[in-house]
Amino acid sequence: MIKERRALGLAETEEYLDNKKEKDKEFSQFIKKFTSLSYKEAKELRKELENMDLIKLKEEHIVKIVEQLPENSVDLNKILNGGNLDEEEANKIIQVVKKFK
Repeated sequence: MIKERRALGLAETEEYLDNKKEKDKEFSQFIKKFTSLSYKEAKELRKELENMDLIKLKEEHIVKIVEQLPENSVDLNKILNGGNLDEEEANKIIQVVKKFK
């Protein structure tokens, strides 16, 4: 039964699998290979981005930002698939991301 539908980043997925005892070694190794932040760091970054209350920033975008850690507004706008932010919004997001690099 599906209780909740929510986008998860790789670090969050790993934590979920650890807690549910459904961990598969191959899948876990894949996640670790592509995860740059710990679960705690990913959760903190996600919370900071969610608290910015930007209308154009959807949950799926936040997950991708946490996973890819964009370094500039060009990279950020690629993640947003044309949902262009104004320069001030983009800079705020980039500054938050830089705290976690």
